[in-house]
Amino acid sequence: MQRSGSGWFETLLNSHINVSSNGEIFSVKERRSNISSIVQTLDKVYNLDWFSSASKNECSAAVGFKWMLNQGLMEHHEKIVEYFNRRGVSAVFLFRRNLLRRMISVLANTYDRDAKLLNGTHKSHVHSPHEAQILATYKPTINATLLIKNLKVVEDTTAKAIEYFKSTRHTILYYEDLINNRTKLMEVQEFLRVPQRDLKSRQVKIHKGSLSDHVENWDDVNKTLTGTPYESFLYADYSM
Repeated sequence: MQRSGSGWFETLLNSHINVSSNGEIFSVKERRSNISSIVQTLDKVYNLDWFSSASKNECSAAVGFKWMLNQGLMEHHEKIVEYFNRRGVSAVFLFRRNLLRRMISVLANTYDRDAKLLNGTHKSHVHSPHEAQILATYKPTINATLLIKNLKVVEDTTAKAIEYFKSTRHTILYYEDLINNRTKLMEVQEFLRVPQRDLKSRQVKIHKGSLSDHVENWDDVNKTLTGTPYESFLYADYSM
């Protein structure tokens, strides 16, 4: 899902000399308009006919792309599972445990599409602490009435995705685990059957520290989630 650390994770993968991940190729609507165009696009990638800035001159042992759950993946899951199994595609699912953090990131990113806080340009990801600081100045107001309902929708979508793709060769990762435990990156490389390398990214995290610093109506949010199954989202889930 968007704002789950997938951009950061992909830059880590692409820092590996033998990995080529070609970005969010299904963000283009025509490529996901029906299952035929999806399969055609997938064939292009896996027949190694897809060339992007991620393409390496060195030997690519793992080739792929980033696919958001809302880009035709869930609607056409049966045919896609069949395709994955037929072609031996390995899927890495990246989710976020703290769905409140994700929501804050989504709202802030949506706001910046119009506000363009960085010298009139919109950036979803940044490479300097200064830029991160500027973007973090915006504090979204969260609709407390719909908060639990919205968190539940994301939770259900995650569970559905895992259920739909359980018969494929896959691994499930959580953003928080990647941050807290860098051996997770070694496990990913093992899963992708590539040599172990020290993976690096230039991306800088935007929303650091306590969540209360990043929400305009924090008291409302705190009150809404206290005493619910989502209460743990209110607290720090990792240190940065």
